[in-house]
Amino acid sequence: MIANIFERMAMGLVISAAMSVAGLNSPANAQQSGQEEHENREGGRQERGQHGDRRNQDRRLSRQQQDQRISQQQQRVAQYRQHLDQQEAVARQRTALLLQQRRVAQSRFQEQYVERLRQQQLNLRNDRFDYARDPYFYTASTYRYNRGGSYFETNEYGATALRQAVNYGYDGGFRAGAADREDRWRSNYKDSYGYRDANYGYSGYYVNRTDYNYYFREGFSRGYEDGFNQRSQYGRNANGNYSMLDNVVARILNFQALR
Repeated sequence: MIANIFERMAMGLVISAAMSVAGLNSPANAQQSGQEEHENREGGRQERGQHGDRRNQDRRLSRQQQDQRISQQQQRVAQYRQHLDQQEAVARQRTALLLQQRRVAQSRFQEQYVERLRQQQLNLRNDRFDYARDPYFYTASTYRYNRGGSYFETNEYGATALRQAVNYGYDGGFRAGAADREDRWRSNYKDSYGYRDANYGYSGYYVNRTDYNYYFREGFSRGYEDGFNQRSQYGRNANGNYSMLDNVVARILNFQALR
């Protein structure tokens, strides 16, 4: 029996020695394997990081493209300031006409709308915009959209501005429609000053005013219908703030990813 015990111990020593020769239970080898695994992980991260940097570089505009975008932006802001200056007299004439027609609710809505435009005008006058730090001016386009049969491109910052245009339009349209209903006036969203102007919420940045006006009116017409008919077919009411349903906004804008 003692002989059997010694035989089993000897066999265990042989197996242990064989494993040591093969490096299977060597602490140094285990450390080396762990180091190699760590290096492989780090190498993978670096490679992925390099690919990510290249993708980011691909999405950045060239310096010439950035300068062109900034120049276009400065022209848009200057033109928008002139437009706001001219609208003051137009709004006064329109308010006088509404009062003659005894459209009290609609004249009240228009006064609120014009006051918002005045605030936008003050913001533009006091604005000290830092073009160099705004990512819109060096980020390449990521979406395209169709307006009037022509395709246009923009990045996420421009896309956000157009989504806001639809929602601001819906809010204004709902209030205008509700005002005409209160005044017992016929339904006609195109007669509203808000629809004609279509600039509420426009800052002068990121998108052309023509594009902003177009999508504002798309929201306004639908909001007017809901407001006049006292329904929520296209939008929702959250504590007195009206906004369009997300799926309706998506259908109107119909953005197509470029990448």
